[in-house]
Amino acid sequence: MSTVPLAGRTVQRPFAIRALTHPEVGVFLGAAAVFVFFLIAAPTVRDGGSMATVLYQSSTIGIMALPVALLMIGGEFDLSSGVAVISSALTASMLSFQLTMNVWVGVVAALIVSLAVGYLNGWLLVRTGLPSFLITLGTFLILQGANLAVTKLVTSNVATDDISTMDGFDQARTVFASSFDVGGVQVKITVVWWLVFAALATWVLLRTKYGNWVFAVGGNKESARAVGVPVNFTKITLFMAVGFGAWFVGMHQLFSFNTVQSGEGVGQELIYIAAAVIGGCLLTGGAGSAIGPVFGAFMFGMVQQGIVYAGWNPDWFKAFLGVMLLGATLINLWVSRTATRR
Repeated sequence: MSTVPLAGRTVQRPFAIRALTHPEVGVFLGAAAVFVFFLIAAPTVRDGGSMATVLYQSSTIGIMALPVALLMIGGEFDLSSGVAVISSALTASMLSFQLTMNVWVGVVAALIVSLAVGYLNGWLLVRTGLPSFLITLGTFLILQGANLAVTKLVTSNVATDDISTMDGFDQARTVFASSFDVGGVQVKITVVWWLVFAALATWVLLRTKYGNWVFAVGGNKESARAVGVPVNFTKITLFMAVGFGAWFVGMHQLFSFNTVQSGEGVGQELIYIAAAVIGGCLLTGGAGSAIGPVFGAFMFGMVQQGIVYAGWNPDWFKAFLGVMLLGATLINLWVSRTATRR
């Protein structure tokens, strides 16, 4: 029960104030407000197909926002996550096509590469003590350059070759990029994966020892280490979780479009981080949830598609993004101060 002191006594805070001290409640209300706004401003959103598109856009952001959010709760963030998605897709595509292999060989190889990149980021962090900003900025630049240079070297083009006729493609497409019918509306499989990953992340954070470790290392890693928390292991595995997310989204892009543009992905890392921040994750670490970024990603998808359905200039999306991010940051600041007020 949350109380505040008053003239030697304690009084219970109003229910609304206590509820808003949970960041996911605030972002839920924000997502609901954005949803209602575009229902009014863009009537097309009311159509089932349009809503399915909104959920699809939200899911491609949300799948990556989840591990990014866990990493932020652990006190770090990853600037290489956007280009890492493309690196994963390029690895799977080029290995499969150039070596004339079953596409699943490329998929597995891409997973190994993505986890290795995450491991390297985490290992460098714990070994050097450098800020994750600097380490992942370096990884971002390395991957961005390698994506372009290696693709041109291997394919003599800036994009990979079409792999849609290769063995295993249809099966991989079913897993990563298929659709299913719900009441006559085609819904992308990524929406299901997004919700499954969100449920899994929530369970890990709230019901497992590892979840306690994540909050502990994000709050104060030295105190966490003093009570026996494996700080290095936790940090490294959180970066590897981001690598897994990059692999999954990369596979979705590859098997959705059959080919990959090597220059894409730049700037997406900011979208993932912003979705996590809007979802209630603090840049200082130690606070946040997996549910909040789900609503944060939904807000992004709703705004991105809602602007199009409303017939507005899509350039306004970045302006809306800035407003949402600034607003969420101010709300999170208020929430953190309210939660610690006695």
